[in-house]
Formats: sequence, C-alpha cells, structure tokens
Amino acid sequence: MEMAYLLPLVVLPLSLSLIFFFRKRDSGDLKVPPGTSGWPMVGENITFALAGPQKFVKERMSKYSPEVFQTSLLGEKMAVFCGSQGNKFLFTNENKLLTSWWPQSMKKALLFPEFVENSLKEVSALKRSFLHDILKPEALKQYIPLMDSMAREHLETEWAPHGEVKVFPLSKKYTFALACRLFMSIVDPDHMARLADPFTLVTSGMFSVPIDLPGTAYNGAIKGGKIVRSELLKIIRDRKKELMENKETAGRDLLSRMLLVTDEDGQFMSEMEISNNIIEQMEIAKSKGPNELLSWEDIQKMKYSWNVACESLRMTPPAQGAFREAATEFTYAGFTIPKGWKTFWTVHTTHKNPKYFPNPEKFDPARFEGSGPTPYTFVPFGGGPRMCPGKEYARLEILVFMYNVVTKFKLEKSIPDEKIVFHASPIPMNGLPVRLQPHAK
Repeated sequence: MEMAYLLPLVVLPLSLSLIFFFRKRDSGDLKVPPGTSGWPMVGENITFALAGPQKFVKERMSKYSPEVFQTSLLGEKMAVFCGSQGNKFLFTNENKLLTSWWPQSMKKALLFPEFVENSLKEVSALKRSFLHDILKPEALKQYIPLMDSMAREHLETEWAPHGEVKVFPLSKKYTFALACRLFMSIVDPDHMARLADPFTLVTSGMFSVPIDLPGTAYNGAIKGGKIVRSELLKIIRDRKKELMENKETAGRDLLSRMLLVTDEDGQFMSEMEISNNIIEQMEIAKSKGPNELLSWEDIQKMKYSWNVACESLRMTPPAQGAFREAATEFTYAGFTIPKGWKTFWTVHTTHKNPKYFPNPEKFDPARFEGSGPTPYTFVPFGGGPRMCPGKEYARLEILVFMYNVVTKFKLEKSIPDEKIVFHASPIPMNGLPVRLQPHAK
C-alpha cells in the first residue's frame, strides 16, 4: 500500500529528469550560445517574471555573453540576441534565416481557433502589407483634426473638472477610444466598454505561461480573446462598408511613460527641458485660432516634442521585443543556432546600454537631434520587414495628445517616488496621479 503512494514521487522526478536530459542532448554536439535552460518544463519563466526583463537580460549579458545567450521561456529553447549587431542580424535576416513566431499563449488569445495551428506567415501576410498602406503618413494626415478634437474633448470632460487625475487609466481609456473611433467608427461608450474590458484580459495574459486553468492569466486571455473576436465579428458583419478600418491598433500610453521618466538621481525633466517643450507647443498654439484644429503642417513643427517622446520610449519602452524562429541552422558570433530554436530581440540590450547611450539613466532629448542614435540601437518599434506598422499612427497620436496637455495644464506628480511594476509592460502601481494647474487664458 505504501508503494502505491511512493511510486508517483519516484516516477515524476525521474520523468522530468529524462525529459531534461534528452532536451539537452538535442543540441549537445553543437556549440550553442552559453546560458541555462532553467528548471525542467518551467524554464526561466519565474526568474524572468520576478526580475523583470531589464534586470534579467542585463545579468545574463554580463554572465554569459554580451552578444547572444540562451534561455528557456514560454516552453521554448530561446537565443536572446544582444546589442545593435544582434538587432541588425535579426532584422535583416527576416524571411531568410528566420521566420516570425508567436508564443502559443499569444496565438490562442488573439486568433480564431481555426488559425492557431497555421504558420504566422500565413496568418499575417495580407494584414502586414495592408496595414502598412493604411497607416503610412499620407493616409493618416486626414485624421489629425479628428485626433485633435477627441483629445480636446477628453481633457475637457475627464481632466479639467478635477484638481488631480490618474494619468495611466485615463490615457489608456483615451487611446482605446481613439482607436475605436478611427478604425471602427465606434463612439458609443458602452460599445467601447464591451471591447475594452475583455481586451484588458487578453493583454494581461497573452505572454503568460500557457496553463489553461481557471484563475490563471492565460485562461483569462483566452476567454477575453473569445469575447473580443465575437464583438469584432458583429462589427464586421454590421458594417461591411467600414471593413477597411477594422484593423489592429497601435495605441500607446506615451504620456504616462514620459511623466514616469527620471534621471539617475530620481529627478524629473529640468525646468529648461519642460520650458523648451511648452514654448514649442505654445508657439504652435499662438498661430492657431481658438477653435482651429491642428493640421499636418503643425505636426511637422513638433520636432522637440518628438525628441522628448523618443527619449521617453528609450527609457520606458512599452513593448519589450519580439520573437522569431530559426528556419534553418545558422551561426552567429561563433555560436550555432539550431533549426527550430526561437530567437528574441529586446530593447533592453541597447536602450540603457552606456555603449550606445552615455549616461543612460539621464533623460536627454538632445540624443535625438541631428542624425540621432546609432542605427539598430533605438528600437521601440522594431525594425526590418516586421517593423511595427503602427509607428506613424502612434507618432501622430502622441504628438497631438502632448500638444493638448501641455497647452492646457501644468502637471505635478502626486507621488514622486511611485513604484513601477511590470505586467507585460511598465505600469505605475498607483495609476500615476498628478495634480493639475490650468494655464491662465
């Protein structure tokens, strides 16, 4: 009877050890990148979650290799490519040595079940070329007045009546509303909520460990994805004339990230930096009538504002990187990457690397003046054929919103040392409360 209880305790560790042994033997004869696969089955997922991506990557670049190291994340053997050369290699070898890959948790949350087992190339081939067309600057110019009017309305209703607001949830609400309006002509708040609530479940769990049990983030992402897909199908069927607008969005919480940025001493932007930003915006505002909306020409003048936005994206990037899959065995930096291994590039190997950005913890928009950073070092939108197609949309959204905020309010953080936690992207623990002081009219 006792053996019946003891047998599982013996067999389970033995089985895990055998799995781990054979997984190691698969590439044992090759000079693969240095690193560790972590625990059997679990890999380094827990370590990654506890340390956060920046610390996780920095420690392994120092311990194993500043060029490429191996790990195991999301149930996959993975080579993390580092530095500008690593980024360049991955970006320029798309569709040659590498092909796109999404974690299973992401595919199950975002895609219809019929497409989960398809290759990502099959799923996204049409979408990629089409999105690049509708999201290029020439196509987006027409939306600037609408973006401007929505930003004004949002600030008047959600900010102006209050002495203090929480920027993070409000900026998420605005970006989602703007995306719904621009891409699907949805203006009803209740309809937006039916999309926004389950969409939050998806974004919170689509990069989690794929354990589909009640209460897990992965389970929530799958349920949320099902609701979102159902709502989108209704929209598509009801509004076939607007099908061309029903595409993935690129909403970003840039204002939150900009306000979170501090230098190495915990200080925020200097009065001179803030003054530069406000002066530029006020100069544009002064040339406009009181009810005149922004134009494309106004956006083109906001060069310093875009430098500020870029420096915010460098220091607090919303996206962490992207995956690829080795389509064939190849060699990089003297190491062999076996066919089928997954690769990962991440902003955290360059954005705060003093090799590329001296004094990297200092907030300095001047880094983006002239020719700007060295190629492949500033990569918040990726690069190569897979560069985020929503880059220009995000740029317009950011600049229009910044313009309206800085011309209406002076902001002061209510919690100067607010802690930032990481849940797929950086999140201020208290929602980033700020005190508002309207500018004199």
